[in-house]
Amino acid sequence: MTDFAAAMRSAFGDDRLQAGVPLAPLTTFRVGGPAEWLIETRGSDEIEAALSIARAADVPVTILGGGSNVLVADAGVRGLVIRPRGGVVTAIDEGHVRADAAVTINGLVRWTINHGRAGLEAWAGTPGTVGGAIVGNAHFGGRLIGDLVSEVRLAARDGSRQDVPASGMAFGYDRSRLQGSGEVLLSAVFRVSSGEPGALRAIARESLAFRKRTQPLDTPSAGCVFQNPERGRDVVPDGIPWSAGALVDRAGLKGMRVGRARVSPAHGNFIVNDGKASAAEIRDLIDRCKLGVRNRFGVELREEIVYLGDF
Repeated sequence: MTDFAAAMRSAFGDDRLQAGVPLAPLTTFRVGGPAEWLIETRGSDEIEAALSIARAADVPVTILGGGSNVLVADAGVRGLVIRPRGGVVTAIDEGHVRADAAVTINGLVRWTINHGRAGLEAWAGTPGTVGGAIVGNAHFGGRLIGDLVSEVRLAARDGSRQDVPASGMAFGYDRSRLQGSGEVLLSAVFRVSSGEPGALRAIARESLAFRKRTQPLDTPSAGCVFQNPERGRDVVPDGIPWSAGALVDRAGLKGMRVGRARVSPAHGNFIVNDGKASAAEIRDLIDRCKLGVRNRFGVELREEIVYLGDF
């Protein structure tokens, strides 16, 4: 590992690679242990360089974007954690814009609104980064973000890059090929159209207001914990909405606690950190919700949240 650290410091400078960095403050859940090694990259070239060095040293790599939709183990994460930062949005032509993986979804929405580009304004208030949204094919209001993507630029674990059309990304509900391929998103191209900034801003405000009405945004959480049931894959009893939150609610689990972790009284698909919850407590509560819904309705909830580290 000393050879790895030396190679990283040679490539990035002595002060860029950090050891034993607490990850809890870098996640929206505010829980989890340290990264063995952490680097904050400042562009695609640096991501590719870090991947190449880690691969040569046989060091495992974890990408941590905006820190939403993840639960970091109390023991932390072994190997190198890459935290992409910065990034830009650029217009390709009238119908397409490219956003680097580290750009926040809210930053992308603001850029498109200010430049009169329509198509992404309803995603205002979405936590996390473009990279995380593409990896998990984020959904909101019945739409998948992958439906708006034209192509993506990926880095393989050896640092090489390629451009892949959306049709090659295996997009599905909460799914993309990146969840199993070992590739890292560098940027994504989104389809847009022309729009009037004032009208786009009004849609964004409406989206933000809806989130504030329906989600516990004032308490640390990772967003929705469970995927909604899928027609053709799951069987939900008559009279029960096809919603993970509704299933948790109807199973009588809203407000249930394990330590300082609690199922939000405002939304059954949110687990919140009421203070100093541990990752183990949150994982225990997730398992209890799955068991409660299975026993009551025969429905197997699937996690949307991503687990980082060893549980």
